[in-house]
Amino acid sequence: MNRLLLTVAAIGVAVALFLFGVPILDQVELRTYDLRFLSRGSRQPSPAVVLAAIDEKSLEREGRWPWARSRLATLVDLLSRDGARVIAFDIGFPEPDENSALQVLDRVSGQVERLALHDPALDALLTESRRNADNDQALARAIAASPAAVVLGYFFHMSEGEIDYAIDQRDIDARLESIAASKYPVVMQRNGSADHLPVPRAYAPEPDLPLLVRAAESSGYFSLKQDADGVVRWMPLVIQGGDEFFPPLSILAAWHYLGRPQLTVRAGRYGVEGIQLGDRFVPTDDSGRLLIDYAGPPKTFPYVSITDVLRGAVPAGTFRDRIVLVGATATGLYDVRSTPFSPVFAGIEINATVIDNVLTRRFMTRPGWSTAYDVLAIALLAGIVGVLLPRVGAVAALVAVGALFALHIVVARELFARYGVWLNVVYPLLGLAMTYTAITVHDYVGEQRQRRRIRHAFGHYVAPVVIDEMLEDPTRLTLGGQEKVLTVVFSDLKGFTSYSERYAPAELFALLSEYNARMTERIFARDGMLLDYIADEIVALFGAPVERADHAVRACAAALEMREHRRVMSEEWVALGRPPLLARTGINSGVMLVGNLGSEYRFSYGILGDNVNLASRLEGLNKEYGTEILLGDQTVQLIGDAFLTREVDVVRVVGKKEPTRMYELIADAGTEMPEPQKEALRIYAAALEAYRAQRWDDALALFDAVVARAPADGPSLTMIRRCRLYRAEPPAPDWDGVFEATRK
Repeated sequence: MNRLLLTVAAIGVAVALFLFGVPILDQVELRTYDLRFLSRGSRQPSPAVVLAAIDEKSLEREGRWPWARSRLATLVDLLSRDGARVIAFDIGFPEPDENSALQVLDRVSGQVERLALHDPALDALLTESRRNADNDQALARAIAASPAAVVLGYFFHMSEGEIDYAIDQRDIDARLESIAASKYPVVMQRNGSADHLPVPRAYAPEPDLPLLVRAAESSGYFSLKQDADGVVRWMPLVIQGGDEFFPPLSILAAWHYLGRPQLTVRAGRYGVEGIQLGDRFVPTDDSGRLLIDYAGPPKTFPYVSITDVLRGAVPAGTFRDRIVLVGATATGLYDVRSTPFSPVFAGIEINATVIDNVLTRRFMTRPGWSTAYDVLAIALLAGIVGVLLPRVGAVAALVAVGALFALHIVVARELFARYGVWLNVVYPLLGLAMTYTAITVHDYVGEQRQRRRIRHAFGHYVAPVVIDEMLEDPTRLTLGGQEKVLTVVFSDLKGFTSYSERYAPAELFALLSEYNARMTERIFARDGMLLDYIADEIVALFGAPVERADHAVRACAAALEMREHRRVMSEEWVALGRPPLLARTGINSGVMLVGNLGSEYRFSYGILGDNVNLASRLEGLNKEYGTEILLGDQTVQLIGDAFLTREVDVVRVVGKKEPTRMYELIADAGTEMPEPQKEALRIYAAALEAYRAQRWDDALALFDAVVARAPADGPSLTMIRRCRLYRAEPPAPDWDGVFEATRK
């Protein structure tokens, strides 16, 4: 086949792939789109937008969220008095405020009614008291009295499966009716009927309380949808609910700020063309999505902590004539989104960005002529390579191809940065690369086939990252290692060896293989390395061979995910008549020798050191204390406050002279726990202190109190037995509170 045919074939294939789309290539194109944002850098956003944030500072000063809505009413009053033009809540209020004072008044009113105490003064007092105690009413009054336009936020359930239950149609109709005043007033369809616009159709809205909706100027949704790779690049500006079309919070906030001009959905033959706000046109794709022009990374917009507003610590005029978006930015409160600038981005900032786009008229677009340009770029770049290669040497050809490659990227980047135009990068470069490869790189293709054979041969025995290092640097295959601070995990199935009495070897092997596969997936998901399967034990390493500064956090997260998947898997097994799954896990961090270990005849990537042995001992100590996951002291120091842990005991394990303070890994730091369990943890700490002070009766009473709240608490049951033994036979006078472990 000659070069001309190869060039034509490459162009044809690249154009076909572009027109029909290839998911993985489209994902790569999305990534190049994100990189163009990073290359462009931040820009100055509109000064009209400011964020009033429920941040960590606010939670520390004002208490945990949710706050009483009377406090939000105060916030509305303060923002209004400072001259805010629009106040938009990126917070939903679908449920009544839980107000203890109002509940007390309800009980008093009920008692008065039962006792038939009909006194006009008492009735008036109760009525006035209820009015002052009703936080929802207080917020509604503040909203209604505000000279600023207050826009509430709500969200749509997009499908019945999303909420896993059916909503009665009358309830759906009532919900839609409650937000009907905030629908798009005009839908202008140039061709056909607006009933068949290809916009997202919602199952049901989750509106705010009716009294709040009636008090507010408008209500807009803050529902977002991410692309397949998890990044939010589009904002749906139109969602259909029932027979009506509804705008988002951001559009309504901008609309009120601009003086409520005519608001129209403009649609053409193939779908939505954009949103018209007076003389401003906001372009969208056919389904009504705006391509968001992000101004920069998190906190590009000015933030003001809500606690500073409530305490009068904000300069007067901060909010004058501005749109104030009220929402959460504190870790654990807000809906974390990934954007081109950052994988951790608050939803409130996305709404602020859309408002900024509308006010500044800066939009990202994919114009109608972009498809023709992309096809022409594919043909032109591939054609130049096909004509050039036969006439120049290999080095010159490679330089020319590199120059064309760079030129296309620069052109696409400049059009993006200067004019907000998104042109395809991947498919034109794919056509160029396909042509160059097909004509000149037969030897390279052969080399790649050899590399794939190596990867396939070793892929079943070592981690993929190690294979990459082997291919990039063969000297890594020599013996030797280096000392690093790492985290190692030992996880052993409880009682699995007894399964051999019930199952044939082949079936036992299949069960263990299924379990190991599920657990290994969790290790790999946290960038851990599987070191070995030792019968029913899994050994994993975090922090090497690819360095991860947060290796201890990753190891603990993997252990919790393994525990959760093991619980789900155990339920599946029990339903099939198989035995339940329980495991003991030990995690420790510290200096370890890591590298290729063994001899000149055989070696493998592994670890050595006391800290490795300690992790294995911690795994075994779970049996002594009735726990599932035990951590070493160094691991706890490295994870900081990322997880909820409790100190269990100080032990001296077999083979070590120095005692080890060990902790139980309970859950992620943000996990909500029942009050009895939280109280049990607090009591356990006090019990442990009494135990170490040899106050056996006090310690027994406290450990018993823990068991009363958590009957299956293994550490407490263990310590109760130990306290009784020590009370009967006290330890030596120089006893230091350390438990001597006698078995591995």
